[in-house]
Amino acid sequence: MYEAKSKEIVLRRVREALAKSAPFLPPTPDFTSPLYPVVPIEDMSILFAENFIRNAGVFIYCENQEDFFDQLYIYKKEQHLQHLYVWERNLQAALAHAGIEFSDNDETFVQDAEASLTTCESLITRTGSILVSSANAGGRRLSIYPPTHMVVAQGSQLVPDIKDALQRLRNKYKENFPSMVSVVSGPSRTADIEKTLVMGAHGPKQLVLFLIDDLPH
Repeated sequence: MYEAKSKEIVLRRVREALAKSAPFLPPTPDFTSPLYPVVPIEDMSILFAENFIRNAGVFIYCENQEDFFDQLYIYKKEQHLQHLYVWERNLQAALAHAGIEFSDNDETFVQDAEASLTTCESLITRTGSILVSSANAGGRRLSIYPPTHMVVAQGSQLVPDIKDALQRLRNKYKENFPSMVSVVSGPSRTADIEKTLVMGAHGPKQLVLFLIDDLPH
C-alpha cells in the first residue's frame, strides 16, 4: 500500500515536470574571450617574482647592471661557488670588466661545473617561467648539467603568457628558429619514486634569476 502510494507520487512529479515549459538554454559561450584574466603590464615584474618563487626559484632583483655584478659576487661567495661556467661572449666581457671569475674551459666542464650563467629569451609572467633556447652561445648544456643554473635577464623581457614569448621568439629569429626551446619552471624535480619529491633529478637543483630593472619608472 505504501509502495503504491510512493510510486504514484513519483509519477505525478514526473508528469508535472514534463508539463512545464522547457527552461531557457544558457547563452552561447564566447570562445574568443581570453582563457585567463589579462595580466596588467605594470604588475608583471611583481607577479612574475611571486610565481617564480612559488616554483622554488631564487629571485634576485637588481637595480641596474652594476648592482647585478655586486649581487652575483655576493651570491657566488655565499654559496661557495668556485667554478662558474659562462660561454656567451657578451657575458664573459661584462664579468671580466667587473672582476668576477668564471670559466669557459670545455675540457673541464663535466668534472668541474658547479654553476652556469646564461641569458634567456623571455620571462613568462603567468607561470613564473623562463624561456631558453639553443640560439645563444650558452647552448643546451649550461641550462641542464650544472647543479646551479643562474640566469640574468632584463625587465623588458617580461611577457604576459607563453604565446607572447613564442611570438617574440618567432619575430626575433624568423626562419632561423632555434632547434631547442625550453620553458624552465623552477629547479628540476621528480616524485616518481614512492611519491617522494627529489630536487635535481633530471637537471639543476637550483634555479637563480637576476632580474635587472631596465623599465621606465
